[in-house]
Amino acid sequence: MTVLILGLLIFLGVHLVPTSQPARQALVARLGEGQYKIAFAVASLLGFVLIVWGFGMARVSPANVQLWTPPVWTKHIAFLLMWFAFVLLVAAYVPSHIRDKAKHPMLAAVKIWALAHLIANGDLVGIVLFVSFLAWAVYDRISVKKRGALGPLGAKHGGVAQDVIVVVVGTLAYLAMLFWGHPWLIGVRLVG
Repeated sequence: MTVLILGLLIFLGVHLVPTSQPARQALVARLGEGQYKIAFAVASLLGFVLIVWGFGMARVSPANVQLWTPPVWTKHIAFLLMWFAFVLLVAAYVPSHIRDKAKHPMLAAVKIWALAHLIANGDLVGIVLFVSFLAWAVYDRISVKKRGALGPLGAKHGGVAQDVIVVVVGTLAYLAMLFWGHPWLIGVRLVG
């Protein structure tokens, strides 16, 4: 669990920097905008790799106790919620009405992803991972609102055609993760 926690501290710690404008501005002044972005990306990637690696190790560790056993129906709710999460994830990068309504679809996707996994899993390691991301996403959403941050697309807006693209691409990504990605990346088969 140590590697997972280290990964969470690095990944979420790096992602907390933009929530403090003085901290971000001080780092940009010290490193320069380009170097700051490179350092942010490298630290994020390192944290992400440690999270994935640490989660894989901790999941099969004897220390990973089952705190509760979710009823079967929670998995069905998680499947539905994950479709919304994938659509919102795509909406973060495509100007659309969906993006406009969600305001910050990436953070909404992370919150839904974490919540879906919390209701469908009851092991200690899963709870540590998903509660950490849920707490960060809630905090960051509050921060984004205070800062008036617009996200990666700025103030760009889209129409119905972009909404269709968001739903289709989000659905395809969801199906790919459901049938192939989750077993390959996480080692847990969801269907079939």
